[in-house]
Amino acid sequence: MSPRIAITSGEPAGIGPDIILSALQDSFAAQLVIVGDPDLFRRRATELGLNIEVIVRDDLKDLTEHQAGTLQVLPTPLANAVTTGVLDVANAPYVLETLRITGQGCLDGDFDAVVTPPVHKGVLCETGAHFSGHTEFFQALCNSPQVVMMLASQAMRVALVTTHLPLKDIPAAITPETIKTVTRALFHDLKTRFGCDNPRILVCGLNPHAGEDGHLGHEEIDIIIPALESLRQEGMNLIGPLPADTLFQTKYLDQADCVLAMYHDQGLPVLKYSGFGNAVNITLGLPIIRTSVDHGTALDLAGTGQASDGSLKVAIEHAITMATNAQEST
Repeated sequence: MSPRIAITSGEPAGIGPDIILSALQDSFAAQLVIVGDPDLFRRRATELGLNIEVIVRDDLKDLTEHQAGTLQVLPTPLANAVTTGVLDVANAPYVLETLRITGQGCLDGDFDAVVTPPVHKGVLCETGAHFSGHTEFFQALCNSPQVVMMLASQAMRVALVTTHLPLKDIPAAITPETIKTVTRALFHDLKTRFGCDNPRILVCGLNPHAGEDGHLGHEEIDIIIPALESLRQEGMNLIGPLPADTLFQTKYLDQADCVLAMYHDQGLPVLKYSGFGNAVNITLGLPIIRTSVDHGTALDLAGTGQASDGSLKVAIEHAITMATNAQEST
Protein backbone atom coordinates (compact mmCIF):
# COMPACT_ATOMS: atom_id res chain seq x y z
CA MET A 1 0.00 0.00 0.00
CA SER A 2 1.29 3.49 -0.82
CA PRO A 3 2.18 5.70 2.14
CA ARG A 4 -0.51 7.83 3.74
CA ILE A 5 0.79 11.38 4.20
CA ALA A 6 -1.00 14.02 6.29
CA ILE A 7 -0.46 17.69 5.42
CA THR A 8 -1.37 20.51 7.80
CA SER A 9 -2.70 23.78 6.38
CA GLY A 10 -0.16 26.03 8.14
CA GLU A 11 -1.05 29.61 9.02
CA PRO A 12 -4.43 29.98 7.26
CA ALA A 13 -3.89 33.64 6.35
CA GLY A 14 -0.47 32.94 4.82
CA ILE A 15 0.73 31.07 1.75
CA GLY A 16 0.22 27.60 3.22
CA PRO A 17 -3.15 27.06 1.50
CA ASP A 18 -1.78 28.57 -1.74
CA ILE A 19 1.19 26.24 -2.03
CA ILE A 20 -0.91 23.20 -1.09
CA LEU A 21 -3.43 24.01 -3.83
CA SER A 22 -0.63 24.58 -6.30
CA ALA A 23 1.48 21.54 -5.40
CA LEU A 24 -1.42 19.10 -5.38
CA GLN A 25 -2.19 19.84 -8.98
CA ASP A 26 0.71 17.41 -9.58
CA SER A 27 0.70 13.64 -9.12
CA PHE A 28 2.23 11.94 -6.06
CA ALA A 29 2.55 8.22 -5.37
CA ALA A 30 0.80 8.36 -2.00
CA GLN A 31 -2.48 8.90 -0.25
CA LEU A 32 -2.43 12.60 0.62
CA VAL A 33 -4.86 14.14 3.08
CA ILE A 34 -5.02 17.78 4.18
CA VAL A 35 -5.98 18.39 7.80
CA GLY A 36 -7.82 21.69 7.73
CA ASP A 37 -10.99 23.58 6.93
CA PRO A 38 -12.40 22.62 3.50
CA ASP A 39 -13.99 26.06 3.02
CA LEU A 40 -10.58 27.72 3.49
CA PHE A 41 -9.25 25.81 0.49
CA ARG A 42 -12.36 26.37 -1.61
CA ARG A 43 -12.21 30.12 -1.03
CA ARG A 44 -8.46 30.33 -1.64
CA ALA A 45 -8.76 28.30 -4.85
CA THR A 46 -11.35 30.80 -6.07
CA GLU A 47 -9.04 33.72 -5.17
CA LEU A 48 -6.20 32.10 -7.07
CA GLY A 49 -8.34 31.11 -10.04
CA LEU A 50 -7.47 27.43 -9.61
CA ASN A 51 -9.81 24.67 -10.73
CA ILE A 52 -9.26 22.03 -8.07
CA GLU A 53 -11.74 19.65 -6.47
CA VAL A 54 -11.96 19.67 -2.66
CA ILE A 55 -13.17 16.30 -1.36
CA VAL A 56 -14.16 15.99 2.31
CA ARG A 57 -13.02 12.73 3.93
CA ASP A 58 -14.69 12.30 7.31
CA ASP A 59 -13.41 8.72 7.46
CA LEU A 60 -9.77 7.95 6.67
CA LYS A 61 -10.87 4.56 5.34
CA ASP A 62 -12.24 6.41 2.30
CA LEU A 63 -8.85 7.88 1.33
CA THR A 64 -7.56 7.02 -2.13
CA GLU A 65 -4.28 7.49 -3.99
CA HIS A 66 -3.77 11.16 -4.74
CA GLN A 67 -5.13 12.31 -8.07
CA ALA A 68 -3.71 15.49 -9.61
CA GLY A 69 -6.11 18.40 -9.25
CA THR A 70 -7.88 17.09 -6.14
CA LEU A 71 -7.62 17.78 -2.39
CA GLN A 72 -8.77 15.18 0.10
CA VAL A 73 -9.49 17.05 3.35
CA LEU A 74 -9.99 15.71 6.86
CA PRO A 75 -12.23 18.53 8.12
CA THR A 76 -11.03 20.66 11.03
CA PRO A 77 -13.02 23.89 11.45
CA LEU A 78 -11.59 27.39 11.71
CA ALA A 79 -12.85 29.69 14.47
CA ASN A 80 -13.23 32.66 12.10
CA ALA A 81 -13.39 33.03 8.35
CA VAL A 82 -9.94 33.99 7.05
CA THR A 83 -9.04 37.32 5.52
CA THR A 84 -6.14 36.44 3.24
CA GLY A 85 -2.90 38.04 4.44
CA VAL A 86 -4.33 39.16 7.80
CA LEU A 87 -3.44 37.29 10.99
CA ASP A 88 -6.25 36.45 13.41
CA VAL A 89 -5.29 35.20 16.85
CA ALA A 90 -8.69 33.51 17.15
CA ASN A 91 -7.54 30.97 14.55
CA ALA A 92 -4.31 30.13 16.37
CA PRO A 93 -5.92 27.19 18.27
CA TYR A 94 -6.96 25.79 14.87
CA VAL A 95 -3.32 25.76 13.75
CA LEU A 96 -2.23 23.95 16.91
CA GLU A 97 -5.09 21.48 16.56
CA THR A 98 -4.02 20.52 13.02
CA LEU A 99 -0.54 19.81 14.38
CA ARG A 100 -1.92 17.73 17.23
CA ILE A 101 -4.22 15.70 14.95
CA THR A 102 -1.47 14.91 12.46
CA GLY A 103 1.19 14.16 15.06
CA GLN A 104 -1.11 11.94 17.11
CA GLY A 105 -2.34 10.31 13.92
CA CYS A 106 1.23 9.33 13.08
CA LEU A 107 1.74 7.92 16.58
CA ASP A 108 -1.50 5.94 16.28
CA GLY A 109 -0.57 4.55 12.86
CA ASP A 110 -3.27 6.45 10.95
CA PHE A 111 -0.61 8.34 8.96
CA ASP A 112 2.86 7.31 7.79
CA ALA A 113 4.23 10.87 7.86
CA VAL A 114 3.24 14.50 8.37
CA VAL A 115 4.21 17.45 6.16
CA THR A 116 3.93 20.97 7.61
CA PRO A 117 3.60 24.24 5.69
CA PRO A 118 4.73 27.37 7.59
CA VAL A 119 3.08 28.69 10.72
CA HIS A 120 3.39 32.12 12.33
CA LYS A 121 5.12 31.69 15.70
CA GLY A 122 4.15 35.17 16.89
CA VAL A 123 0.40 34.74 16.59
CA LEU A 124 0.58 31.29 18.22
CA CYS A 125 2.49 32.71 21.19
CA GLU A 126 -0.15 35.44 21.57
CA THR A 127 -2.56 32.75 22.77
CA GLY A 128 -0.27 32.05 25.72
CA ALA A 129 1.07 28.87 24.15
CA HIS A 130 4.84 28.46 24.37
CA PHE A 131 5.53 27.70 20.71
CA SER A 132 9.15 27.95 19.60
CA GLY A 133 8.71 25.84 16.48
CA HIS A 134 7.32 22.70 14.86
CA THR A 135 10.38 20.74 15.96
CA GLU A 136 9.82 21.43 19.64
CA PHE A 137 6.04 20.91 19.33
CA PHE A 138 6.40 17.41 17.93
CA GLN A 139 9.18 16.61 20.41
CA ALA A 140 6.81 17.37 23.28
CA LEU A 141 3.88 15.54 21.66
CA CYS A 142 5.97 12.43 21.07
CA ASN A 143 7.75 12.70 24.45
CA SER A 144 11.08 12.35 22.63
CA PRO A 145 14.16 13.08 24.76
CA GLN A 146 16.24 14.40 21.84
CA VAL A 147 15.30 15.54 18.35
CA VAL A 148 17.46 16.68 15.46
CA MET A 149 16.64 19.42 12.97
CA MET A 150 17.97 18.64 9.50
CA LEU A 151 17.54 20.59 6.28
CA ALA A 152 18.19 18.96 2.92
CA SER A 153 18.61 20.28 -0.59
CA GLN A 154 19.93 18.72 -3.78
CA ALA A 155 23.43 19.87 -2.80
CA MET A 156 23.64 18.84 0.86
CA ARG A 157 22.06 17.78 4.12
CA VAL A 158 22.75 19.83 7.26
CA ALA A 159 21.76 18.70 10.77
CA LEU A 160 22.02 20.76 13.97
CA VAL A 161 23.28 19.96 17.46
CA THR A 162 21.30 22.93 18.85
CA THR A 163 18.27 24.62 17.28
CA HIS A 164 16.50 27.83 18.29
CA LEU A 165 18.81 29.21 20.96
CA PRO A 166 20.26 32.70 21.47
CA LEU A 167 23.96 32.78 20.57
CA LYS A 168 24.94 33.49 24.17
CA ASP A 169 23.37 30.18 25.29
CA ILE A 170 24.94 27.93 22.66
CA PRO A 171 28.35 27.09 24.25
CA ALA A 172 26.71 25.80 27.42
CA ALA A 173 24.34 23.65 25.35
CA ILE A 174 27.21 21.92 23.51
CA THR A 175 27.81 19.04 25.90
CA PRO A 176 29.32 15.58 25.27
CA GLU A 177 25.98 13.92 25.96
CA THR A 178 24.08 16.25 23.61
CA ILE A 179 26.58 15.64 20.81
CA LYS A 180 26.38 11.88 21.33
CA THR A 181 22.58 11.77 21.51
CA VAL A 182 22.09 13.99 18.44
CA THR A 183 24.70 12.10 16.40
CA ARG A 184 23.23 8.71 17.28
CA ALA A 185 19.76 9.86 16.20
CA LEU A 186 21.18 11.33 13.00
CA PHE A 187 23.19 8.20 12.20
CA HIS A 188 20.18 5.93 12.86
CA ASP A 189 17.77 7.90 10.68
CA LEU A 190 20.26 8.30 7.82
CA LYS A 191 20.41 4.50 7.73
CA THR A 192 16.73 3.65 8.23
CA ARG A 193 14.98 6.56 6.53
CA PHE A 194 17.47 7.67 3.88
CA GLY A 195 19.00 4.35 2.89
CA CYS A 196 22.63 5.29 3.76
CA ASP A 197 24.36 2.00 4.59
CA ASN A 198 27.31 3.56 6.44
CA PRO A 199 26.60 7.27 6.81
CA ARG A 200 29.62 9.59 6.49
CA ILE A 201 29.08 12.70 8.60
CA LEU A 202 31.21 15.87 8.51
CA VAL A 203 31.19 17.59 11.91
CA CYS A 204 31.74 21.34 12.34
CA GLY A 205 33.72 22.81 15.18
CA LEU A 206 32.08 25.42 17.38
CA ASN A 207 34.75 28.12 17.21
CA PRO A 208 36.44 29.84 14.25
CA HIS A 209 39.00 27.51 12.63
CA ALA A 210 37.61 24.74 14.89
CA GLY A 211 39.36 26.37 17.85
CA GLU A 212 42.84 26.67 16.28
CA ASP A 213 44.32 24.09 18.66
CA GLY A 214 42.82 25.86 21.66
CA HIS A 215 43.88 29.39 20.76
CA LEU A 216 40.33 30.38 19.69
CA GLY A 217 38.37 28.32 22.20
CA HIS A 218 38.60 25.05 24.10
CA GLU A 219 35.23 23.45 23.29
CA GLU A 220 36.74 21.36 20.49
CA ILE A 221 39.49 19.95 22.70
CA ASP A 222 37.47 19.57 25.89
CA ILE A 223 34.07 18.50 24.52
CA ILE A 224 33.67 17.85 20.80
CA ILE A 225 36.77 15.70 20.06
CA PRO A 226 36.25 13.34 23.04
CA ALA A 227 32.57 12.94 22.11
CA LEU A 228 33.42 12.11 18.50
CA GLU A 229 36.10 9.64 19.56
CA SER A 230 33.58 7.84 21.75
CA LEU A 231 31.07 7.68 18.90
CA ARG A 232 33.69 6.33 16.51
CA GLN A 233 34.15 3.45 18.92
CA GLU A 234 30.48 2.66 18.23
CA GLY A 235 31.26 2.30 14.52
CA MET A 236 30.23 5.73 13.26
CA ASN A 237 32.03 7.32 10.32
CA LEU A 238 32.63 10.85 11.62
CA ILE A 239 35.07 13.40 10.18
CA GLY A 240 35.96 16.43 12.28
CA PRO A 241 35.67 18.72 14.01
CA LEU A 242 36.28 20.81 10.88
CA PRO A 243 36.34 24.60 10.38
CA ALA A 244 32.88 25.64 9.21
CA ASP A 245 34.24 28.37 6.93
CA THR A 246 35.98 25.83 4.66
CA LEU A 247 33.83 22.75 5.15
CA PHE A 248 31.06 23.71 2.72
CA GLN A 249 32.89 22.95 -0.51
CA THR A 250 31.83 20.53 -3.21
CA LYS A 251 34.96 18.41 -2.85
CA TYR A 252 33.99 17.65 0.76
CA LEU A 253 30.19 17.59 0.43
CA ASP A 254 30.26 15.15 -2.50
CA GLN A 255 31.92 12.60 -0.21
CA ALA A 256 29.51 13.04 2.69
CA ASP A 257 25.94 12.06 3.56
CA CYS A 258 25.39 14.93 5.99
CA VAL A 259 27.03 17.89 7.76
CA LEU A 260 26.50 18.22 11.51
CA ALA A 261 26.63 21.89 12.52
CA MET A 262 26.83 23.06 16.11
CA TYR A 263 24.14 25.75 15.85
CA HIS A 264 21.38 27.13 13.63
CA ASP A 265 23.17 29.98 11.86
CA GLN A 266 26.39 28.04 11.36
CA GLY A 267 25.02 25.57 8.82
CA LEU A 268 21.65 26.73 7.58
CA PRO A 269 22.64 30.00 5.83
CA VAL A 270 24.88 28.01 3.48
CA LEU A 271 22.20 25.44 2.72
CA LYS A 272 19.49 28.05 2.19
CA TYR A 273 21.75 30.11 -0.05
CA SER A 274 22.33 27.08 -2.25
CA GLY A 275 18.80 25.75 -2.29
CA PHE A 276 16.24 28.19 -0.87
CA GLY A 277 12.74 27.41 -2.06
CA ASN A 278 13.70 23.86 -2.98
CA ALA A 279 14.92 22.58 0.38
CA VAL A 280 13.11 20.61 3.05
CA ASN A 281 13.18 20.75 6.86
CA ILE A 282 13.18 17.31 8.49
CA THR A 283 12.83 16.41 12.17
CA LEU A 284 14.88 13.36 13.12
CA GLY A 285 14.89 11.47 16.41
CA LEU A 286 11.09 11.23 16.54
CA PRO A 287 9.08 8.00 16.41
CA ILE A 288 7.21 9.65 13.50
CA ILE A 289 8.28 11.12 10.16
CA ARG A 290 7.91 14.87 9.82
CA THR A 291 9.04 17.10 6.94
CA SER A 292 8.41 20.78 6.33
CA VAL A 293 9.05 23.67 3.97
CA ASP A 294 12.14 25.85 4.36
CA HIS A 295 10.34 29.23 4.34
CA GLY A 296 7.86 31.35 6.25
CA THR A 297 4.24 32.39 5.95
CA ALA A 298 4.83 35.28 3.47
CA LEU A 299 1.56 37.03 4.31
CA ASP A 300 2.18 39.62 1.60
CA LEU A 301 2.18 36.90 -1.08
CA ALA A 302 -0.92 35.07 0.12
CA GLY A 303 -3.67 35.02 -2.50
CA THR A 304 -1.47 36.61 -5.19
CA GLY A 305 -0.47 33.44 -7.02
CA GLN A 306 3.21 34.38 -6.66
CA ALA A 307 4.15 31.93 -3.90
CA SER A 308 6.43 29.09 -4.98
CA ASP A 309 5.36 25.54 -4.17
CA GLY A 310 8.84 24.09 -4.79
CA SER A 311 9.77 23.46 -1.16
CA LEU A 312 6.41 21.85 -0.37
CA LYS A 313 6.75 19.46 -3.30
CA VAL A 314 10.22 18.48 -2.06
CA ALA A 315 8.87 18.02 1.48
CA ILE A 316 6.09 15.74 0.22
CA GLU A 317 8.51 13.68 -1.90
CA HIS A 318 10.91 13.31 1.06
CA ALA A 319 8.04 12.22 3.31
CA ILE A 320 7.00 9.57 0.78
CA THR A 321 10.58 8.32 0.37
CA MET A 322 11.26 8.24 4.11
CA ALA A 323 7.97 6.46 4.84
CA THR A 324 8.74 3.89 2.15
CA ASN A 325 12.27 3.33 3.47
CA ALA A 326 10.94 2.98 7.01
CA GLN A 327 8.44 0.34 5.85
CA GLU A 328 11.17 -1.59 4.06
CA SER A 329 13.59 -1.45 7.04
CA THR A 330 11.09 -3.05 9.43
